[in-house]
Amino acid sequence: MTDRLFEAVIFDFGGVITASPFEAFNRLEAERGLPRDFVRTVNAANPDHNAWALFERAEIDAARFDALFAAEAAALGHALDGASVLAVLSGSIRPAMVTALDQLREANLRLACITNNVPSGHGAGMARSGDSRDAYEQVFARFEHVIESSKAGVRKPDPRIYMMMCERLGLGPEVCIYLDDLGINCKPAAQLGMHAIKVTNGEQALAELSNALGLPLG
Repeated sequence: MTDRLFEAVIFDFGGVITASPFEAFNRLEAERGLPRDFVRTVNAANPDHNAWALFERAEIDAARFDALFAAEAAALGHALDGASVLAVLSGSIRPAMVTALDQLREANLRLACITNNVPSGHGAGMARSGDSRDAYEQVFARFEHVIESSKAGVRKPDPRIYMMMCERLGLGPEVCIYLDDLGINCKPAAQLGMHAIKVTNGEQALAELSNALGLPLG
């Protein structure tokens, strides 16, 4: 437990509120006979200017992403189109996280979300159909502010996106907790003064968040 006073908790969406998309990528790789974590390998190459980065900043459309990702995959020795990757991107919502959101609100903590996502109806926070769409909308309604990379034109780990959220909240980074499943995205948050929690699974995330706040969660 910490003596530090926090006023807001800022969540990543995919891999934090929902199950990790990496699990879906691994299933796709197994189905296609590709090396494990191949999608992550593609996305790690030229990370600020590759197809994934361009799409998350809405600088290209889905068709262009499909072609560019396929070219990047081919350059690494395997065939995989971008459309297939997008098709498995959405993760299932973690019920314990939604319960925790409600508990945090009851404790008068402000809630926000910063998500790297992609336009054209793909990715966390984007339009989807039926019950899935309703479930996602119900979760997003719990946040006071949401910043989506595809709308903001800037993506994590660019420090500007974290400061954009602080400005919207009217709070300094030092009174914010930030949760993300990627260490590369936690690092700038911590450097700005936020209490950063790297999420490996839902139970671990809630335990660390509970400890930081001195508040039972889950």
